Amino acid sequence: MKPFDLCELGVRVAAHLRREQRWQENSAVRFLGELTVDYTGRTVSVNGEQVSLSKREFDILELLSVNAGQVFDRERIYEIVWGIDGDGSSDTIMEHIRKIRAKLAVYTLHSLIETVWGCGYRWNG
Repeated sequence: MKPFDLCELGVRVAAHLRREQRWQENSAVRFLGELTVDYTGRTVSVNGEQVSLSKREFDILELLSVNAGQVFDRERIYEIVWGIDGDGSSDTIMEHIRKIRAKLAVYTLHSLIETVWGCGYRWNG
């Protein structure tokens, strides 16, 4: 075990906390055209109209929107959202994506989640 200075440890912890605070402030709300995603409050709205999403639906929307342009296959989405110990099937991802699209379609004509055939899904916002 390496000896360390308590003052140095305090400075390093403070630096990490500052970086985390900046990240939370910058990512708390993201505007994607007419869509607003509040990652901290876990809410979604389109043109000011609240879109009601389940916990898993929001988790999927968050994963895709934060990583816009990146393609995720169903297995990877399932693993990230449900965890490695999830006891269901990645087929449930298709149903959740369908529900998210349907809920957003009430408020916008834009298709924000794109199916990349044979690969998975990508945020198109």
